[in-house]
Amino acid sequence: MSENPTNLSLAKKIKAFAQHLMYLAQNRPKDWENTCRQLAEGLEAFAGEVRKFENSYHNLQELARLGEVINSSLDIQTVLETAMDTIIRITGAERGFLMLRETNGEMRIQIARNWEQASLQPSEFALSSTVIRRVVEHGEAVLTTNAQEDPRFGSQDSIIAYNLRSILCVPLKVKHDLIGVIYTDNRIQSGIFTEAHRELLVSFANQAAIAIENARLFSSLRHTLAEVTELKNLMDNVFASITSGVITTDVREQITLCNRAAERILGRASTELLGRSLHEVLSPLVPALYPYLELVRQRDQAISELEVSPHLPDRGPVNWRLSLAPLKDENNRVQGMTIVLDDLTERKRLEAQRRLLERMVSPAVLEQMDLNSLSIGGKAVELTILFADIRGFTRFGEQHTPQELVQVLNEYLATAAEAVLSEEGTVDKFLGDAVMAWFNAPLPQPDHALRAVRAALRLRRAVMELHQRLPPEAHLSFGVGIHSGLAVLGWIGNEKRLEYTALGDSVNTAKRVQESAGMNQILITREVYEQVKHRIRAVPLPVLRLRGKMQPVEIWEVLDVIE
Repeated sequence: MSENPTNLSLAKKIKAFAQHLMYLAQNRPKDWENTCRQLAEGLEAFAGEVRKFENSYHNLQELARLGEVINSSLDIQTVLETAMDTIIRITGAERGFLMLRETNGEMRIQIARNWEQASLQPSEFALSSTVIRRVVEHGEAVLTTNAQEDPRFGSQDSIIAYNLRSILCVPLKVKHDLIGVIYTDNRIQSGIFTEAHRELLVSFANQAAIAIENARLFSSLRHTLAEVTELKNLMDNVFASITSGVITTDVREQITLCNRAAERILGRASTELLGRSLHEVLSPLVPALYPYLELVRQRDQAISELEVSPHLPDRGPVNWRLSLAPLKDENNRVQGMTIVLDDLTERKRLEAQRRLLERMVSPAVLEQMDLNSLSIGGKAVELTILFADIRGFTRFGEQHTPQELVQVLNEYLATAAEAVLSEEGTVDKFLGDAVMAWFNAPLPQPDHALRAVRAALRLRRAVMELHQRLPPEAHLSFGVGIHSGLAVLGWIGNEKRLEYTALGDSVNTAKRVQESAGMNQILITREVYEQVKHRIRAVPLPVLRLRGKMQPVEIWEVLDVIE
């Protein structure tokens, strides 16, 4: 190990002084008084040199400890506050500031401490902008023992206004790039700072600049990592919450990613899907999908809204809609494929049910119904029930083939259904060659009885129009019976087999009245007549004794409505 230069200088001085004392003692004893005086002076000088050495050694130790401190943590704020307190203590400064350069070039104070090891308030940030600007522009430390008398700064307003005296300001550099400054001062005493302090602070600044830059990089990296993590979590949540199934594959068409919707649609967990071949997972679809997969692979072409209906072993027939697109990296190179999968099975089933319901219930009524609120079971409601039966159909059937019979039957039943729906009634069912319908449900209709009568008259007129395009042998007619009363209405059955229908004595009465009607005849009961008598022209008929009814039923035949 080489000898410390400071120690070497002291050793030479001590040796020379000892030789001088020996010379005096041997050759000039008369000068002993002077010798003693010189000895005292020498010892005093020696003590001063020792003190300087001790201070230098102590400062070097402090600098070494500061280096350990600023490199011990990436929490640079706390570290530099501790370091600044140490610098203030070593140099005898009253205050210490650490400033960093912003992106716009301005210096902003990051740390401001005082000799009591407390942080300063912004109101106490009285600095010499001239000194700081000089350090920033020249990149070199500035030391002034008395700024008031220093010709470089004495005339500056900030020096005078803030009564600044001892100032030491050094640059913070990283590879010749100035990133900030360390500024210390004492507003009370002059001559506080020495060249040794300047060298010490410059050495510390060199270490601090590297530590600050590392902390900045770490903070930036940590912030970026947090943003990436947050973005990844967001994308994971979005990906998982997408109702459409999403599957990605690599260039070998092995599944690399799938969301929860894809698991649900395919009926398999992600652990069963990841790493598996797309052809294996979608084996029922491969024959139909192969041409489209080729378009995506070979021609870099996206395919959308492709509907397929595979038969799955555990679910039976299903309806799926797929969209295929190439999966590319940032260089626009194809890395695989993305498949978006929607299961339309339930939607198709509901659409079919709605289409069926539209044939039974007027679209105007259906639009106002909340189908989600309908539940299994029935409740008593006031209805006007209409039955219409084709007269002469049995005889017609004996003379024609089944195909001709069905064709004519559909013509008449469709005519009846259209007449009911035009008055916003509900077609309950077709009973062979008869139609059952009702009014005042599922939504209330204050004029339900009149609607039923108008529907019957519409039916009669429509049949006459129908005769104009059917052969004479197919000219049939309806007999209609209408009755109002309480009935049990609702979804009857269970979840596997449901029927929206009306039951009760009122339904039976309407059916019996219809059985008594002749060709093109519309019969209504008193319960209907009392509701519509001011709006129709009708004639009373003899009372009817209906099968299953103990009391006779009063009947009117409807001729027309009064406009």
